[in-house]
Amino acid sequence: MSSIHAVPKNERPFVSPAEQHHSVLVLALGGTIAMTPTTSGPGVVPTLTGSDLVAAVPGLRDFEVSTEDFRKLPGASLSISDIVDLVHRLEQADREGVNGIVVTQGTDTLEETAFLTDLYYRGDAPVVFTGAMRGATAAGADGPANILAAVQAATSAGVREAGVFVVMGDEIHAARYVRKMHTTSPAAFTSPATGPVGQLVEGTVRLRHPLKRTAPVALPLTPESASVEVEVVTASLGSSGILLEGLEDRVSGLVVAAFGVGHVPHTWVPRLASLAAAIPVVLASRIGTGPVLTSTYAFPGSESDLLAQGLTAAGPLDPYKARLVLAAHLAAGTPREAIAKAFLDYA
Repeated sequence: MSSIHAVPKNERPFVSPAEQHHSVLVLALGGTIAMTPTTSGPGVVPTLTGSDLVAAVPGLRDFEVSTEDFRKLPGASLSISDIVDLVHRLEQADREGVNGIVVTQGTDTLEETAFLTDLYYRGDAPVVFTGAMRGATAAGADGPANILAAVQAATSAGVREAGVFVVMGDEIHAARYVRKMHTTSPAAFTSPATGPVGQLVEGTVRLRHPLKRTAPVALPLTPESASVEVEVVTASLGSSGILLEGLEDRVSGLVVAAFGVGHVPHTWVPRLASLAAAIPVVLASRIGTGPVLTSTYAFPGSESDLLAQGLTAAGPLDPYKARLVLAAHLAAGTPREAIAKAFLDYA
């Protein structure tokens, strides 16, 4: 663990009391933000430490920043168990009294890790995830600016006790709504259903609307239960549903990424009904924006037909976030009827 401290007070320019002595913990998990070119061939890999990342950021002189290398992985290689471990560290840091916490990681899974952390985290200190779309040595690397904005957001009183956020490109997104919507653009992260909850303007947080925190989910009963198997099967034109075969013996829960407002081919219905009798099956939309309906359509394979067969509506959650809600509740031992009610919190 390393620290970068503010310069001595008598050597600093005047800042208001509200801007002084903000303690921030930066937890580095790897990802593009920490990647540099390999020496053996083309491409980049995670090499930079949290201390390296912070040292490259101008504008942190008014913060007391400590860093910790929590993981050094591409975002695609992070696991649910990694995030459970991260939540334990976040809550420890909150008890230790830090003003804010920043997590740097790869953008491949950032929307999912931030959301899962939001499901679990029970502390008061703000937690802000950030990353970069360009490696540290690329022209126009966005990592330093994103770290600075994340630190500024994490130490703002306006986001305290309001859950977990993602800050990219000076925009503040609630973990509940944010999605990565482009493979390469520095402006890849948006909240398509709501827009960002705020912005950083001249280093100051400006929130657009009040923030509501959802009730946390209990942490997994055991370390092993954190790895509960929940998969997503996506409906597509003419699909036979062959991927549904035998799932009741291989997974603990299933999310169906359905067409439109919650529709699947009529040939899927008997198989889904059988699965729903054995394991929790959640009905989400593959579109990713807008809710699954409950009673508009009535044909075989429609949302009302599937819900009558025992599936649970995901509400407005996209399939990937619905999967994390289901997995978190299964790992916590939540009774099946309570799992169905938990999805109503997102309606």
